Amino acid sequence: MTLVEGLRVRLAEDLAIGEAVAGEPGDVVGFLSLGAGIEGTVVRVDGEVPESHEVREYLRLKALFEDYGHTMPAASRERLAAEIAVLEPQWAAHRERGKRVTVRVRWDNGLVLDGAHQDVLAPVP
Repeated sequence: MTLVEGLRVRLAEDLAIGEAVAGEPGDVVGFLSLGAGIEGTVVRVDGEVPESHEVREYLRLKALFEDYGHTMPAASRERLAAEIAVLEPQWAAHRERGKRVTVRVRWDNGLVLDGAHQDVLAPVP
């Protein structure tokens, strides 16, 4: 789903936003939760969500293997290939999912959620 300003969206899952603290530090008096199903409008598209550590590590190791693998001793090359193979599922999931963005959404009840990942939003039909 491509998110753009003005798009109507629905929260796809419950979100616990944070704790309300009063008095002494650590005295939690409650927290705010947004329930799945509330609708709102995308106000701003912020930017791409950074890649996970595993995806960055896969890219780093893959580049190392492709550039210098032929010069490595066999045992080192095999160990590097094994490390790349372990990270392959995370890389495949990242490619399948594509680029993700964060957005600012103004909900119909007046609340604003900033920095929301597109994964928790669904377009309103």
